[in-house]
Amino acid sequence: MKHILIIGTGKSTSYLIDYLYREAGEGGIGITLGDRDKTQLELLKAQYPGIGTVRLDISRGDLLEKNIRPADLVISMLPAALHIEIAKTCLVLGKHLVTASYVSPAMQQLDREVRDKGLVFMNEIGLDPGIDHMSAMQVIDRIREQGGRMLLFESFCGGLVAPESDTNLWNYKFTWNPRNVVLAGQGGAAKFIQEGAYKYIPYHKLFRRTEFLDVEGYGKFEAYANRDSLKYREAYGLQDVLTLYRGTMRKVGFSRAWNIFVQLGMTDDSYVMEGSENMSFRDFINAFLPFSPTDSVELKLRYYLKIDQDDIMWAKLEELGLFDHRRKVGLKNASPARILQKILEESWSLEEHDRDMIVMYHKFGYELAGERYQTDASMVVTGQDRTYTAMAKTVGLPVGMAALYILRGKISAPGVRIPIDKEVYAPILAALEAQGIRFTETEHPYTGYNPNYVAG
Repeated sequence: MKHILIIGTGKSTSYLIDYLYREAGEGGIGITLGDRDKTQLELLKAQYPGIGTVRLDISRGDLLEKNIRPADLVISMLPAALHIEIAKTCLVLGKHLVTASYVSPAMQQLDREVRDKGLVFMNEIGLDPGIDHMSAMQVIDRIREQGGRMLLFESFCGGLVAPESDTNLWNYKFTWNPRNVVLAGQGGAAKFIQEGAYKYIPYHKLFRRTEFLDVEGYGKFEAYANRDSLKYREAYGLQDVLTLYRGTMRKVGFSRAWNIFVQLGMTDDSYVMEGSENMSFRDFINAFLPFSPTDSVELKLRYYLKIDQDDIMWAKLEELGLFDHRRKVGLKNASPARILQKILEESWSLEEHDRDMIVMYHKFGYELAGERYQTDASMVVTGQDRTYTAMAKTVGLPVGMAALYILRGKISAPGVRIPIDKEVYAPILAALEAQGIRFTETEHPYTGYNPNYVAG
C-alpha cells in the first residue's frame, strides 16, 4: 500500500486534503497529516475518518525522519524556507517530494542526487507558480508544433476578492499569506524584456508603473511587474522572445494607494520600531512624518504625499483606521512591515461566507507562415467561502494531482522539476478542467510593434 504524508495543514490545504481523501482512498493510498497544531489535527481527524494524523515539529530532525520513513511521497505545504530540510530527509530516505513553492538554489543543488536515486521532487506545482507554467507551456508547445515562432509572452495572476464580497474601498482582501502581500516586489528591481530591450523597475517605482488588462465578463484590472520575469526564458525556451513580462493583478486603483505605504517606508521589514507594543495606529503613521508642533498627523500626511482631502486615496487610508489613537499595535519589537500587516489583517481578512476569486491571464504573440498573431487565454475561479477558497483550490488540486500521478508512475522523469513538460501538464490540466478550472482562449490582432521598430 502506497502512503502520502502531508506536512502542514494551513489555509491552502482544504481542497488538497479533500481531493486526496477521495481519490487516494479509492486507489488504496493511505494519507497522514502532520502539523504542530493539535486542535487542527483533531478537527481534520473528525472530518476525515480513517485518515492518519501526527503532531510534527520539523525542527526536530528525529521526528521528521521517523514520520517520513513510512511514506512513499511527501507533500510539503509549509512556508518555502522550510522545504529544504524536508527535501534532504526525503533524499536520504528515498521518498518523492511535492511542493507548490519556487525552486530555491538549495533545492536545485539536490538535483543530481535526486536523479541518481530515481526520485521526483516536483516543485512550483500550485497556482502561481504552477497552473501558470502548465497553461503557458501547453499553448507555447502547440504554437511551436504548428511551426510558429514566439515573439511575445506576458502572464498575469491575482488572488482577489469576488465581486459579491468586495466590501471595501481597496477592492481587496487577503486570500493568501498576508506577509507575502506586504513584502511583494522587494529584494531587487523588477526585470523584464519589452520589444527586445531590457527594462528595470526599482521597488520605489514599482506600483506606479502598471498596465491595464480587460478580462471578458470581469472588467478592467491593473498589473504591476513581478520581480524577475527573465528567469523563465530558458525554462520556457523563450531565449529569443522580444517581450517577456510577468505581473501581479489587482483591481484598478489598488497600486496607486499601496504606493503610499511604499513611499512612507511602512513596508520595510529590515528594522524594529522602538515601543511598537504600545504604539497606536496613529502613532505608527506619525512616526514616518516630519515633526510639527502645530500640524496634525492628517495635515502632515496630506502635505507630504500631496493628497487632497476629497481624493479617494485619502478615503482608503481613513477606512483602515490609520489615524485612530485608541487602536493599539500590540506587537513587541515589530518591523514597519509587520505592523502594517497587523493593521491590514484587521480590515482585509475574509469573513466566514466571503468568496475569493483567482484571475489568470496570458498573452501569446507569435509568427506563423510570415503572419503575426496573438492568442489570449484567461481563467477565473471563484471560491465557496473562507475555508474552501479559490486560492486553496487552485494551489491544492495541482499538488494533489501531481502526487497521485507520481505514485502511479504517470510522472516518472527524475530530478528537481517544475511542471513545464507535457508528461506533467497534459494530464494535470485535463484533470483540472474536470474540476471546473479551465482557460478560455481568444484570438486578437498582434499588439507587438513593427519588426523594424528600434526598441527604446
